Amino acid sequence: MTLLESTSSPDCLRESCTPVLETERLVLRAPRYEDVKAIAAIVNDRRIAENTLRIPHPYSMKDAEEFLTVVNSRESEATFAVTLADGTLIGMCGFDFRGEPAPELGLWLGVEHWNCGYGTEAVRAVIDYAFNDLGYDTLTAGARVNNPASRRVLEKCGFQWTGVGLYRIRAIASSAPVDRFRLDRGLWASLKAWGAVRRVA
Repeated sequence: MTLLESTSSPDCLRESCTPVLETERLVLRAPRYEDVKAIAAIVNDRRIAENTLRIPHPYSMKDAEEFLTVVNSRESEATFAVTLADGTLIGMCGFDFRGEPAPELGLWLGVEHWNCGYGTEAVRAVIDYAFNDLGYDTLTAGARVNNPASRRVLEKCGFQWTGVGLYRIRAIASSAPVDRFRLDRGLWASLKAWGAVRRVA
């Protein structure tokens, strides 16, 4: 897929090079500037911010706008808006390099959509995209040690624990221990039985 030359907004440019992924219950697409209100409303919850590295709390419309500006300007990451089949935005999932040798996968979902299996479904779609379409050999990920739900998502997707690191959590203005995980292409290929992700664009 090529990046089309255009004089349109960065938002349109990102959409031109980000595929749409469909799973059984979800549609993953490029984030859009019309998502700002929904993102701000969902993420302004301390329970989400405390389980990510970079999300501040409280979280404002300005923070959402800055997030979308960064997402649309970075070529070294792939970020997908996670939506239900009816178009309702429920979270974000994707990966970037953050100075690491392998891309790092990240996910956040609105609290009302926790414990529904959406996280696992979204992560599997992004893993398939990273390995099948982009040809990566390894993905990394992390989960705070006091966040067993995120750890379960990673383990169900084949990630293997590699150790614990101390990371700065912006929302708490302090560092906290984070479990580190890794998934290699070979293991993904041997475990992949979660069904096909349909790429529609």
